Amino acid sequence: MELTAMDIYKLLPKTNCGRCGESSCMAFATKLLEKKKKIEDCPLLSGAEKEKLEELLAPAVKEITFGKGKKKVTIGGDEVLYRYQLTFYNPTALAIDVTDEENFMEKVKRLEKFEIERTGEKLTLDAIALRNKSNDPEKFAKAAEKLKNSKYPLILCSFNSKSMEAALKVVGDERPIIYAATEENIDEMAELAKKYDCPLVLFVQSDLEKMKELSRKLRNLGVEDIILDPGTLVGEAIGDTLDNFTMIRRLAIEEKDDDFRFPIMGVPALARMYSADEIEKGIREAMVAAALINRYADILILRGTEVWELLPVLTLRQSIYTDPRKPQAVDPGLYEFGKVDENSPVIITTNFSLTYYTVEGDLKSGKANCYLLVLDTGGKAVDVSVAGGQFNGKAVADLIKETGIEEKVKHRTLIIPGLAASVSGEIEDETGWKVVVGPRDSSELPDFLEKKAIA
Repeated sequence: MELTAMDIYKLLPKTNCGRCGESSCMAFATKLLEKKKKIEDCPLLSGAEKEKLEELLAPAVKEITFGKGKKKVTIGGDEVLYRYQLTFYNPTALAIDVTDEENFMEKVKRLEKFEIERTGEKLTLDAIALRNKSNDPEKFAKAAEKLKNSKYPLILCSFNSKSMEAALKVVGDERPIIYAATEENIDEMAELAKKYDCPLVLFVQSDLEKMKELSRKLRNLGVEDIILDPGTLVGEAIGDTLDNFTMIRRLAIEEKDDDFRFPIMGVPALARMYSADEIEKGIREAMVAAALINRYADILILRGTEVWELLPVLTLRQSIYTDPRKPQAVDPGLYEFGKVDENSPVIITTNFSLTYYTVEGDLKSGKANCYLLVLDTGGKAVDVSVAGGQFNGKAVADLIKETGIEEKVKHRTLIIPGLAASVSGEIEDETGWKVVVGPRDSSELPDFLEKKAIA
């Protein structure tokens, strides 16, 4: 049964003291349900009632952190199978694979500077996965030591418990992820996970019954932070991988099966084994990564580092991990680009973030000098807001008055998007401005502005 604010309210003190920052306990219950408040914000909660509330609010998938301080990354915490039901809170963590047999520091430094800005958000990577390719404990430990000062937390990858112990002696205090426990080494890896208080990945290739058995064993051994890797099969077997990921998440959320209520790891880097061509390798890896993000992957290990390989994965992740109940929008108002004066053209667009940042990028790259009016359409794109009635003459007239643009320019000409041509007459009637229909694609705006004289 779906949790409600009333279920939470029943366990609260019901004093309406306001010490949590809310006007009433019911308001606080609503904020707890929406994850806008924490249980600790109520100073009166304690004992059995607090424990019951913690259990009630615990997500179906355990939330796990790795790394410390500024390096800390959180994964898991999912409560629903479908994004429209609530939202997905902790984005899939993306780690880049390096081995202890390569000179990786130059690559790591380049990755630390890697950043792409899209719709006002900076998209970056999250971790470094150090693989014990040499199977040599000493080499593995030395490689781990080189990465200790990296800006990213670590995933230590080795089935050799001696190698893992050697590396943990060097970086164990940084709370890396231990990858991985198997049926053969589970006791040794469990001891290391407990000793260094690190999350432990359980790797079981395509056998969920065995994974259930070993997950329970790990918990009985005292390991609390577990990550599940059911294996990443690619090529014709990718369907089996997706089925396993989906089944694990269904068992966690729908069945509340304690053996599967943990984050899921995938390794798209394995897709690179199936091709000799570097471009095809990158395409295959990105495709597998995208498929796994769509099937509940909480953390992925990648090998490719080129922008064209990472951008589609980062973009997909950004799109999935937004709240579908809240349109992505920027503040409406008046924006200036380049050097503006009383003769500068005036353009209008909507406050849908993807629309705004696309227009912004095109104006900046084209070195345009203009004013940009941003209309509050409730975060809807141009064509959608025209169809829905948010992009209308009165709204534009109100925006012109609110921004004071008439005091900044001596002309009265407004350039509207090509997709808003159908409301040009209405805008002219309501504003008294002459309306010029601009291009449908904002990439054409700089040339359009240069050629189009203000009348």
